[in-house]
Amino acid sequence: MVEIAGKASPPVVKMMNYGKFIYEKNKKEKAAKKKQHTNKAKEVKFHVNIDTHDYQYKCNHAIQFLKKGYKVKVTLQFRGREMAHRSLGIELMKKVTLELQEHSTIETPARLQGKNMGMILAPLIRK
Repeated sequence: MVEIAGKASPPVVKMMNYGKFIYEKNKKEKAAKKKQHTNKAKEVKFHVNIDTHDYQYKCNHAIQFLKKGYKVKVTLQFRGREMAHRSLGIELMKKVTLELQEHSTIETPARLQGKNMGMILAPLIRK
């Protein structure tokens, strides 16, 4: 016997195989999870004193991610005394946004979080 509605008056009980009941319930939950939409995001990390080739390489990867439909989290890491030169980091983030402007929109603007500065770019919806 499996209790269906215990708070009802009188309580509703059904005769069934409890193992089969649990199996069917779990199967329905898994099917519901498969249909859920998850946020797809990729991360590209930069440092303040990045070389031009490394910068281009990472920007190209970000463009590829955006074309595939992923959101891109751009993270700028400050190491040691680089925190004294936050203005260089802000300039680099502006440069990245200009580079990726034709492929993305800014979902969350650049902001400083501890020793990291981060922003999230969403792909453009093309019609």
